Amino acid sequence: MSSVIRQIPLDTATQHHAHDFHQIVIGLHGRAEFEIEGLGGAISALSGCIVPANHVHHYMGQGENRQLILDLPADAPSLTGYHHELSRLFDAPRFFALDTPLKHFLDFLLLEQAASRHLNTAQSDRLAATFLGCLHARLGATTPTPPMRRLDLVKLDRFIDRHLASSISVADLAAQACLSEAHFRSRFREQTGLSPWQYVRRRRLEAARRLLEESRMPLSQIALNTGFAHQSALSHAFRSAYGHPPSQLRRARLERSPGVTANRLPHTT
Repeated sequence: MSSVIRQIPLDTATQHHAHDFHQIVIGLHGRAEFEIEGLGGAISALSGCIVPANHVHHYMGQGENRQLILDLPADAPSLTGYHHELSRLFDAPRFFALDTPLKHFLDFLLLEQAASRHLNTAQSDRLAATFLGCLHARLGATTPTPPMRRLDLVKLDRFIDRHLASSISVADLAAQACLSEAHFRSRFREQTGLSPWQYVRRRRLEAARRLLEESRMPLSQIALNTGFAHQSALSHAFRSAYGHPPSQLRRARLERSPGVTANRLPHTT
């Protein structure tokens, strides 16, 4: 497949997606905000960003804006054969500014595009390869991985707590962090030492434990409120995590409470 060079304004409402080709976005007019797999930044006239393939990115134009976009399939002539080293530009997302020579080349590219109205595939590939080669020379032979922002566990905890009674998928959590599922799983385990499923299960059990200690809610209702299919599922998970059934915790609380006896609550197992 060949490279595609196009000009468009970006929507002023936040959008997000991922695609199976690399992309370079360069500001021509106005300003736009981007967040690419947790790396945030802004582009304005004569600055841009690198969006590697299959990276979830959120973006939003501000007011009147116009961007030059290079769509670059991994098998494009501008990234293969003699130009294969240029694919290293897409090892990680990155923001950059154009220096004077690149500004002049951009002017030339825009004039070529205006003169031809629609660049043919050969022209697009040649122009893309030249631009990528110049950018690669400036950013270095290897693109360093940018420091990644740590996951906001407080935000994730709030989301989990609001949806304890519902099914919570990894995709739901990844969306909260503006990451793809694969990147979220990897980053989450690296930061917490747990899989997302283990973390959500622990959060459900902690909520169930609080309800046992602080309320008179029947165990069957606690199970439903904290996302367990039924009472026996909660009991099994609780026993595995804490070494005793939930009913034992509740009886112990009642015994510690002056003037409260176990027969004031329905028996649970």
